[in-house]
Amino acid sequence: MENNIENGKIIKILGGFYYIYAKERVIECRARGSFRNDKIKPVVGDIADFRVPENEKNLGYLEKIHKRKNYLIRPPVSNIDQSIVVFAVESPNPNFILLDKFLINSLKENIEPIICINKIDLDEEKAVEIGKSYEKSGFKVILTSKHMDETINEIKKVLKNKTTVFAGPSGTGKSSLLNVVKPGLNLKTGEISRKLKQGKHTTRHVEMIEIIKNSWVVDTAGFSNLNLKGIDKYNLKDYYYEFDDYYCKFNDCIHNKEPGCQVRKAVEKNEISDLRYKNYLKMLNELTEGVY
Repeated sequence: MENNIENGKIIKILGGFYYIYAKERVIECRARGSFRNDKIKPVVGDIADFRVPENEKNLGYLEKIHKRKNYLIRPPVSNIDQSIVVFAVESPNPNFILLDKFLINSLKENIEPIICINKIDLDEEKAVEIGKSYEKSGFKVILTSKHMDETINEIKKVLKNKTTVFAGPSGTGKSSLLNVVKPGLNLKTGEISRKLKQGKHTTRHVEMIEIIKNSWVVDTAGFSNLNLKGIDKYNLKDYYYEFDDYYCKFNDCIHNKEPGCQVRKAVEKNEISDLRYKNYLKMLNELTEGVY
């Protein structure tokens, strides 16, 4: 092949090699020395220029990373259209603070978040109740179970022609769902620890997979903690969009104990989800105390 520069999408980074999808093939690339010296750290999802020497067929050299439209720190991935945050209705029980933190990180990067409440076969009534709390806050919610075909069809509709990051705590069934969406995918899945009721970490690296034609997903390692980088106690409220419809007495109201706070009144009237507001107050307290 000639030394022409091509571009494609980085779909996997492993062992110092960059795997780039271009023209329906995958090229294994190394980074040039000068590229490494520029201290640019490529991530999965990056659009990259690469070059394949004439004497090579599928071994190339990474030349340039194009400007990213967005970037997630956890997991490290770029150029995402949407994020699907997977939480189980139980086993393990949902951590709503962690869910809200991921929603905030997605919104901060202008990535549309979608909430997936999984394992609804364990308690469908509870799943519906949780879903209503977040739909009330303006989020798209899908209810899923690998045992219920109609819910898998809903995921397929959401994934079509998008680049999606699948994320959430360990053990919530992210990989199992994707294995059902694309039979034969065989992503590794882990069993829930009976003692701790916490998922074992099974996904070892970030990788982008073409799950449906022209539809890419990133299945990521589960996590139990997430920082709010770049968020402080004054701008946290900006990521709770349901607060925007209420005008408080003070312009700098952070919706905690200030007099004339209309957000608090809206919570009391059940116009704003009590669950979401309690999450907000807990994070506000953490930010005030300098936890992050």
